[in-house]
Amino acid sequence: MTDLAFRCPHLASLQLFHFQHCKLTLQTKNEMIKSTFKILFYVKRNAVRKDGSMPIIARITIDGKIAQFSTKIEILPDLWSVDLGRALGQSRESKQVNALLDDIKASIHRIYHEMQRRDSVVTAEKVKNEFLGITEHHDTLLDLFRKHNDDVQKLIGISKSAATYQKYEVTRKHLQTFIESKYRLTDISLKEINHMFITDFEIYLLTTGRCSQNTTAKFMQFFKRIIIVAKNNGLIVGDPFANYKIRLKKVDRGYLSEEELGKIMKKKFSSERLENVRDIFIFSCFTGLAYIDVKNLTQENVRTSFDGNLWIMTKRQKTDTEVNVPLLKIPKMILEKYKGKLPNKKLLPILSNQKMNSYLKEIGNLCEINKNLTFHLARHTFATTTTLAKGVPIETVSKMLGHTNIETTQIYARITNNKISNDMRGLSEKFSGVEKIYKERNLSPKRKTGNE
Repeated sequence: MTDLAFRCPHLASLQLFHFQHCKLTLQTKNEMIKSTFKILFYVKRNAVRKDGSMPIIARITIDGKIAQFSTKIEILPDLWSVDLGRALGQSRESKQVNALLDDIKASIHRIYHEMQRRDSVVTAEKVKNEFLGITEHHDTLLDLFRKHNDDVQKLIGISKSAATYQKYEVTRKHLQTFIESKYRLTDISLKEINHMFITDFEIYLLTTGRCSQNTTAKFMQFFKRIIIVAKNNGLIVGDPFANYKIRLKKVDRGYLSEEELGKIMKKKFSSERLENVRDIFIFSCFTGLAYIDVKNLTQENVRTSFDGNLWIMTKRQKTDTEVNVPLLKIPKMILEKYKGKLPNKKLLPILSNQKMNSYLKEIGNLCEINKNLTFHLARHTFATTTTLAKGVPIETVSKMLGHTNIETTQIYARITNNKISNDMRGLSEKFSGVEKIYKERNLSPKRKTGNE
């Protein structure tokens, strides 16, 4: 044979590997898995060419699974060693065949290791396809997450809040750490996200991440939204979250009773900062506004409404829903106290949320209130003590809180024993007629029936 017919990609500038096959033992961080990787060459004896040569076939074996393809190299059977899987002798033809086979082997070896780094699962078929140029675009989880978060960041102040962006970013960072820890990868293909990946991530958050059940559930919700984006854009076909349930544990976040509110309002503070924080907290207890919405209040948000009374008219930053709350006497007095004392038409001297919560804990200790005072507790107090306990219908409370459905309001609202007592008072009188019938029935002598 004077000329060798061959055609094979990925052969340029590759280091030669002078061995028949390589056997690698892989060790992951979390578990020990022995994975065999072999490359073998053989001639296809039932496909003899006109000149008597036979095609050389490459066989890739990974964990017992085989994929094979034609190398596009042909050789005379007399020049081939079945035992060595190589050409025999030192002729120019043999040396050329062996050099090409070594290049193929080196290329497959490189692809295998690259795939190990990139994908969580490596198969013989995937290695073969990539070698032959039958590659698919790998859309990865963290890449999509980054793009999504970049889009959210651009929408801050338009339709998204900085807090929402921060939550997405924290979720992405948890996923990145999880993938590096569990799979020793920098990213993972979206197509490899399955039910086991999801449950393993949940366990990681609860254990290594030391997240509470509800915090874990929130991270899983943000993760699920990215998977929905991938599905809606055709990057994946199925839904790996289909058989997974996100579990939120019901938590009673508490509220202040009327007596506890009175304690805070009566307390005299030597520190001006504590007095300011107390005033703003009480203001929220009587308006139901969230921290960010109180912070954003200006004189333009206080208006005289259709009934001739002053109302707060604003929009919730979180949901962009309108909030209209009639001002009661206590919040009116608080606004009057700070009127004209603040720049930029601001109504109240509010600090950062972190400082507000820190000072509220100090106030709680000074007032001997054994509850975790946070600014958000004021919103719960408004829903429970200020409104529902005083007979305000839940539909009205929901509207003032800026909720889009009653179910959200029910998380905040508790029916106190005091309200139950007031609602049930006088109910007996309404059943006086029925009570009289029952009393007469049970006090009268028993009459004998015909069967007795």
